[in-house]
Amino acid sequence: MNTEEKVILAIRVRGSVRVGPEIQQTLKDLKLARLHQARIIKMTPSLAGMVNHGKDFITWGEIDEHTAILLLTKRGRLSQNRRLTDEYVRKNSSHKSIASFAKALVAGSASLADVEGLKPVFRLTPPAGGYHGVKRFPVTMGGITGYRGPDINLLAKKMM
Repeated sequence: MNTEEKVILAIRVRGSVRVGPEIQQTLKDLKLARLHQARIIKMTPSLAGMVNHGKDFITWGEIDEHTAILLLTKRGRLSQNRRLTDEYVRKNSSHKSIASFAKALVAGSASLADVEGLKPVFRLTPPAGGYHGVKRFPVTMGGITGYRGPDINLLAKKMM
């Protein structure tokens, strides 16, 4: 799988205190303007650069199908804070259910914009049991920010 074809889940794990204006604008462009917001992103070279620029405030990794289904059913929102349902997906997209939409989303053949009215940002809660590490260090140094690969699915499940 090339970098262009990868689908990731990016989660903002650090707040807005002491954030430079350039990084703040990058996070806003990624639609990760607030703490504990998540977004499913199909990596393109420009988005990969933006994710790398905000690496000290977000964590990301490859999302799996099961986590995508959970994220869409528990945290997928429409206008007026309504929940995403199978009936809504069937009526407002070419997919038959949330599960088939999540499968296409993880494969990279669909995007969140395919379901009309679905908000691109998922609002999560702080992780159950807390973060295991220091917020200001990357995952490779025992922290919580930066690239974490498939382990992002464990963190996302703790935050739903």
